[in-house]
Amino acid sequence: MVLVLTRTYFPSGTNGTLAMEGRFICNTIELPWKYNKKRVSCIPEGKYLLRKRYAPKFRWHLEVVGVRNRTFILFHPANNALRELNGCIAPVTTISGPGRGLLSKQAFGTLKKLVYQQLDAKETVVLIVQS
Repeated sequence: MVLVLTRTYFPSGTNGTLAMEGRFICNTIELPWKYNKKRVSCIPEGKYLLRKRYAPKFRWHLEVVGVRNRTFILFHPANNALRELNGCIAPVTTISGPGRGLLSKQAFGTLKKLVYQQLDAKETVVLIVQS
């Protein structure tokens, strides 16, 4: 399965749309692009693998694997990138401004269900990040 995240960059945040085979899944929010600096920047455009991950804070979520000079880049719920993200990607139902969105838990649930079905079937899930 291939997911494509298409971004639009703003000084105060990054907004995107996530699709699978041309079918819209959800919107996304991220930190602004600050040259891949840890905890303050979104990740570089490129091709990555996704895998399941568990942590007490977010419970079951998704990890983006293979990000250059970065670890623990996750997909998890958040509605304000500057306040709630440290380089991760948050699915949102609606974009409400640069790096801001609404109803993230709902969007994350939809994405997680879709990706976990593929991973449980031993399929590879690839994320392509582009602008």
